[in-house]
Amino acid sequence: MATAGLSVTVTHSNEKHDLHVIPQEGCSEPVVQDLAQVVEEATGVPLPFQKLIFKGKSLKEMETPLSALGIQNGCRVMLIGKKNSPEEEAELKKLKDLEKSVEKIADQLEELNKDLTGIQQGFLAKDLQAEALCKLDRRVKVTIEQFMKILEEIDTLILPENFKDSRLKRKGLVKRIQAFLAECDTVEQNICQETERLQSTNLALAD
Repeated sequence: MATAGLSVTVTHSNEKHDLHVIPQEGCSEPVVQDLAQVVEEATGVPLPFQKLIFKGKSLKEMETPLSALGIQNGCRVMLIGKKNSPEEEAELKKLKDLEKSVEKIADQLEELNKDLTGIQQGFLAKDLQAEALCKLDRRVKVTIEQFMKILEEIDTLILPENFKDSRLKRKGLVKRIQAFLAECDTVEQNICQETERLQSTNLALAD
């Protein structure tokens, strides 16, 4: 049964934060990762640059349940780490907005995949398949274009060496887009194969 979470006090420099940590969906209790995310929201110290200390020990294992470390309601955890500069926060916001755009395009790609699977499994009348495949091909090309446009936008961001959080986020976002583009290529190939199969079937029927 899922627990209601834990209330802990996090001290950072001269600040004190009373935080409520809840477990992720499907988990029965909160882990270090859950605490770190709540700490990031409350303090502005990015998760990769946090050092959380409880009773003199550094909390490094992100998947360890807090209870296994002896952290209970009312416990005090110390945070060491620097907040991002306002300049970096501005760049991070741009990256987060781009990330939201990527999510939306990824949803389109998922819909595309479903529609293609439907055609492959014969859920569409034969005489409608050619037109549907043609539309899917156009949609996948538009999706690729949208992903490429975001890659170009990411490319225009100038992130100095010390913007470590932003650089890390940018790297992760570029990797995700590249993976989605590879998926687009696969969908495009499958559409092509399906179109060829349909054409050869129609030719055979014509004979």
